[in-house]
Amino acid sequence: MSITSEAELQGMKRISEVVATTLKEMRNYARPGMSAREVDDFGGEVLNGFGAKSAPRLTYGFPGWTCISVNNEIAHGIPSAHKILQEGDLVNIDVSAELDGYWSDNGGSFVLGEDIHGHQPLVDASRAILYKALGQIRGGVKISEIGKLIEKEAGRAGYGVIRNLAGHGIGRKLHEAPEDILNCYERRIKTRFRTNGVVAIETFISTASNYANQAPDGWTLVGNKGGYVAQHEHTIVITDGQPVILTAANGI
Repeated sequence: MSITSEAELQGMKRISEVVATTLKEMRNYARPGMSAREVDDFGGEVLNGFGAKSAPRLTYGFPGWTCISVNNEIAHGIPSAHKILQEGDLVNIDVSAELDGYWSDNGGSFVLGEDIHGHQPLVDASRAILYKALGQIRGGVKISEIGKLIEKEAGRAGYGVIRNLAGHGIGRKLHEAPEDILNCYERRIKTRFRTNGVVAIETFISTASNYANQAPDGWTLVGNKGGYVAQHEHTIVITDGQPVILTAANGI
């Protein structure tokens, strides 16, 4: 989507505030001993309170209001009743939704409770790399250069990236062009960011794996070499300077 009017900008701001607030409240609500379904149902209530519709449920028939991935799960984790959250778990919540014809997406990994397994450095690296990438995005910048930056910064921190997951355009649908905002350098990608474009930028920073594979449940993505992955995501409007972070209210 490209912002062409004040009405469109306000529409994107409203839905982005909704998904950001939902993510923040879900993160604050989650406690050891809760099931992922309990946390997801809480998130669904928040979305419904705003009059918003869950994007994965609306678009793909996903079995949950949000995606909740735990420990070795990378993304698209099903928020099931038998997935019980434990102290020190690496948890990722991804919230995307639609309101009045506008769509927005955000996500974040965090350590639940005390960091007894040492996941916090990975979480911190993912968040820091996202903001470093956002700081370099403006109209005219090659998308491939942002992938190069993310991959380089991950390596500098002692990690790798998931090479087959990417950020994407968003606005009038959940996924729009450009759909190839990778976490790594791909020379064949010649596309550039466009001023006033709306995109969801996300990191997938990994301790071991470099590709995501689909689990037998048909939804959950897991790493090809095991380990752990932290993800952070913001929806932004591209400008000729620093981007407008529409989902800043999530607090990541």
